[in-house]
Amino acid sequence: MPQFIYRAMDDAGQIVPGNMDALNVPDLELRLSRMDLDLIDYRQSRQKVIAFGRRSIDRRDLINFCFHMEQMASAGVPILDALHDLRDSMDHPRFREIITDLIENIEGGVPLSAALANYPEAFDHTFTSLVRAGEESGKVNEVFRNLADSLKWQDELAAQTRKIVTYPAVVLVVVIGVMFFLMIYLVPQLTSFIRNMGQELPLHTRALIAVSNVFIHYWFLLLAAPFVAWFGLRHWIRRSERAAYAADRLKLRVWPVGPVLHKIIIARFATFFALMYSSGITVLDCIRLSEGIAGNRVIAGALRRAGQLISEGHGVSAAFGHTGLFPPLVVRMLKVGEATGALDGALRNVAYFYNREVREQIERVQAMIEPAMTVLLGLLLGWIMLSVLGPIYDTISSIRI
Repeated sequence: MPQFIYRAMDDAGQIVPGNMDALNVPDLELRLSRMDLDLIDYRQSRQKVIAFGRRSIDRRDLINFCFHMEQMASAGVPILDALHDLRDSMDHPRFREIITDLIENIEGGVPLSAALANYPEAFDHTFTSLVRAGEESGKVNEVFRNLADSLKWQDELAAQTRKIVTYPAVVLVVVIGVMFFLMIYLVPQLTSFIRNMGQELPLHTRALIAVSNVFIHYWFLLLAAPFVAWFGLRHWIRRSERAAYAADRLKLRVWPVGPVLHKIIIARFATFFALMYSSGITVLDCIRLSEGIAGNRVIAGALRRAGQLISEGHGVSAAFGHTGLFPPLVVRMLKVGEATGALDGALRNVAYFYNREVREQIERVQAMIEPAMTVLLGLLLGWIMLSVLGPIYDTISSIRI
């Protein structure tokens, strides 16, 4: 289907640019009219256009979508009517285009899950699989409710993560700025005075002078080195699967980020596994879909091995215990879920426990980072003061009155 880059006008007389797939110009006009837009001009694009500068569909947009669909489905409103209402109240241009296309596909006889699958940039494979399971089981409203709850949890977790990262990043920038100021401007003035005193300088003072000289002569390399290392490492990870695997393993082990990240992945896996299993998706399909949402190659590989063991006849708890990457609590709850036939309930308990653990550990790490940064800055200043004032004090002490 060709893609058109267009300019349209809404009811308020404002110009709305965009791009949209359409069969031809009349089809483009029809699609825009359903969005209450009047076509002004257009041109057909030979390639798919990536609209830079336009707000992408983020997690909060999906939360609103799931909440609206769950409310409408619970009230018995047909899916088409729910989508029409949502499109009319939507102020996100790209999302309005997607919903318009969903309406047209459903009117053409395509199920909602298949229509959603046409837009993987907005609805991932797990999302569409859950909706498909809800359609087959007749529990679409429950699926959308669970999806909304899960997306809300992810949004809260992302907000907590930004909170824990922002403060250390700001303090680190301040520390680096103070270090450059001291090493390039202040230390050379003090060390010139110390050299004129004519006495032998202690080791820590000579080390300070050497570090100051490095900052003075190679400051541009010091500023560029972190960026070069960062982009070089990212390029290496993209090119080498072994490097990417080693990086993911290191993420799980380095303190204090590793334990928190491990628990976040476990909580995400338990949440989505319980959601998929309760929606009627088989255990093997749940594990296969969970590989994509793990976000870590080491955990994804462990899930793949667990799926292979289950397909060979092993129990779920035994298969997960054999991987060695899932804590005893997870394995024990899986065993209880197998015995009672309530695997989804057991995993929801795991998700609740680890969600609480993640929140508490993030708060602990944040409480530790603040004094750690203060101590780091204090040690830096103390080293400079000791290296500068120490020789001066020794000289004054050696003077006999």
